[in-house]
Amino acid sequence: MALAIFDLDNTLIAGDSDHAWGDFLVEQNIVNKDEYQQANDKFLKDYQSGQLNIFEYLDFALKPLAENKLEDLIKLRNTFFEQKIAPILLPKGFDLLEMHRQKGDFLLIITATNRFVTELIADALQVDDLIATEPERNKSGFTGKVEGTPSFKEGKIKRLNHWLESQPHSLEGAYFYSDSHNDLPLLELVQHPVAVDPDDILRQVSASKQWPIMSLRN
Repeated sequence: MALAIFDLDNTLIAGDSDHAWGDFLVEQNIVNKDEYQQANDKFLKDYQSGQLNIFEYLDFALKPLAENKLEDLIKLRNTFFEQKIAPILLPKGFDLLEMHRQKGDFLLIITATNRFVTELIADALQVDDLIATEPERNKSGFTGKVEGTPSFKEGKIKRLNHWLESQPHSLEGAYFYSDSHNDLPLLELVQHPVAVDPDDILRQVSASKQWPIMSLRN
């Protein structure tokens, strides 16, 4: 049994759930339409170019969680999943997960997107565990701040190593599937890195390192 680790956005699903959640908040008039949409799009471009300041982004992305009641957020999230996420779940993503499940591997999603947005998606994909960026909470709900290390770039390795300390697993024989060059630190760490519908930078690196390249969309 090995660890089969998966990025989420644009890997197991055909889109970016973090950005889509921001778009959904705009559609639902939860945030200022013009200002929020412009910032949400800019942060996505920064991520794609490898220039994202994760803490600036999280200040932006977690603020609506603090400004709304938890019960309202949960209702919004359920609608978001049904309208925006369910249509972009990938049949081949389920097949890939099932292949590893049949081998007896432990299925782990590790994503920079926060847990509030991603936990329903992880449940739908029926993975064994989820490592996500953690929004800080208090007795009344979310604070708008991040708790601990965001699982982004090298932070994925830090969070994974911390997770391994309390788990009967190791990185021996581990797989990691991702679409993004932002995940190169973890891809370079595991024994079986796999590029899934990769961005241009990851495709070039994968070709040079002779990593497998696959598609879950075609």
